[in-house]
Amino acid sequence: MAGIKTPFVTVDIIMRCNDGIVLIERKNPPPGWALPGGFVDVGESLEEAAVREAKEETSLDITLVEQFHAYSNPGRDPRFHTVTMVFIADSTGTPKGLDDARRAEIFTEDTLPSRIAFDHGRILADYFTYVKTGRKPSIGAD
Repeated sequence: MAGIKTPFVTVDIIMRCNDGIVLIERKNPPPGWALPGGFVDVGESLEEAAVREAKEETSLDITLVEQFHAYSNPGRDPRFHTVTMVFIADSTGTPKGLDDARRAEIFTEDTLPSRIAFDHGRILADYFTYVKTGRKPSIGAD
């Protein structure tokens, strides 16, 4: 296996909270607002990583509801190739930006910030379409 390169595995969480969605403002490049999430550690399941990352970045505990969709476009992260599994989760409380999150706030579809990092604008558009229609993104649609 030496010399084999593979994409980095990540998780992102659509955290439903107090009639909105929690986003974090990133401390590190690339700048902008993003879904809470991050890299999966060796020895950790996708689900464990999602729960951990949500807590580390927002201070909130979550209950995972479902796997939403995997996004794997090689250009989705300007730093390197990542593949993410996006989860939908429920949480309550007041989010606080922790770890590499400058701050965490609750937004609705109508109040989303203009500067959204990575492909998270696309993910959120797919999610809001899913909420309205019940249709998840098509395979290969990322």
